[in-house]
Amino acid sequence: MAEAQKATKLWGGRFSGELDPLMVTYNESINFDKVFYAQDIKGSIAFARANVGTGILTKEEFAAIEKGLTQVLQEWKDGKFVIQHGIDEDIHTANERRGRSRNDQVATDLRMWLRDELREAEKFLVELLTILTDRAALDIDYLMPGYTHLQRGQPVRWSHWMLSYGSAFLGDLERLREVIKHVNKSPLGCGALAGNAFGIDRVAMAEELGFEGLIQNSMAGVGDRDFILEALQWASTLMLHMSRWSEDLIIYSTTEFGFVRLSDAYTTGSSLMPQKKNCDSLELLRGKSARLFGAMAGLTMTIKGIPSTYNKDLQESVQPMIESMKTVKDSVLIAARVLATLTVFPEKMLAALSPDMLATDLAEYLVRKGVPFRETHHISGRAVALAEKENIPMDKLTLAQFKGVDERIGDDVLEVFNYERSVELKSAIGGTSKSAVLKQIETLRKSL
Repeated sequence: MAEAQKATKLWGGRFSGELDPLMVTYNESINFDKVFYAQDIKGSIAFARANVGTGILTKEEFAAIEKGLTQVLQEWKDGKFVIQHGIDEDIHTANERRGRSRNDQVATDLRMWLRDELREAEKFLVELLTILTDRAALDIDYLMPGYTHLQRGQPVRWSHWMLSYGSAFLGDLERLREVIKHVNKSPLGCGALAGNAFGIDRVAMAEELGFEGLIQNSMAGVGDRDFILEALQWASTLMLHMSRWSEDLIIYSTTEFGFVRLSDAYTTGSSLMPQKKNCDSLELLRGKSARLFGAMAGLTMTIKGIPSTYNKDLQESVQPMIESMKTVKDSVLIAARVLATLTVFPEKMLAALSPDMLATDLAEYLVRKGVPFRETHHISGRAVALAEKENIPMDKLTLAQFKGVDERIGDDVLEVFNYERSVELKSAIGGTSKSAVLKQIETLRKSL
């Protein structure tokens, strides 16, 4: 039995000793790289077709190979393909048994699968950004506190807050489109490491498989996993933004804030406290980001110490890639649905505003009267201190009290204490006025 098993392995002729059964399972990747079955078969068909051109195969032989591989593809689709553990160590040997050095085929499968996954993630991210811009346009009249250091700073539009993450997610979308270009290069025909000895047409194979160019060096073609690392780095940055977005919404959904409420579809209750509604969807988005960071860091450590071209360590790139792509796609979909079904309470947002948040507006009011800002900042600060000392809101100070702070404060000072006026003054590009926010929405939509 051991001899029969060795004979079925593509590399079995070199070895006389029996493989430790634990080593057999330790070496296998078929349990997770079986997801590449379609890419592997398409690559094999393209390779066989190209070998008609080299004279290695006749047209009749290619037709028979294509027919057989198409049958194997259908077996996988129908769930009828039977994996033989101990023999089918990976997807390539499994398909070979049912139907060459595998190094270039491994890299080809990975690139094709990852390319398709990233394109799907791109579609989901566009959907999220579309929902975000639509919501920003719908909710444009709602005002809320803008925070720095988690302390109330200045009034802003709720839409402006949403678009701050829209800007981050747009950056992620632009980076993703660049990553897809880097992934979508063909290594097929690179052989084990030195290239192909039969003049195979690598360009024709690449075009058949939808690649947009070739890996120009055969050693790089089989030994490079930077494209997976780059995809995980991109995913980590996206999930970093997703985590911060989730944290804001978790805070805004607390009773202390009460700005938003999540749909029941994306929350759970407490097993002990009946009144609670927990933001599990957002907490999981925040938590799963750490798994992606770990996968990216782990693959970095795997790659950094191995010598050139293919080494078995590179097999460890497959599982984190598969798991990370599922996590990132699911996360973007969950985020989109949370945002689409979110209930907003603009009256709570408005109630959270306070006149002291217009202290900068008071300083800017004095700048318009010709007072240097280095002075107006100090004057405004003294007015804040006076209101605190009197234990009254800043807009309840009398005109005499304001003039007592600085005689250059005019009779029209109370016009400053208007939240709508405050946000509308921020009309420069990127600001929180209605016109500036609408411009952001327009720009973001064009980028999609």
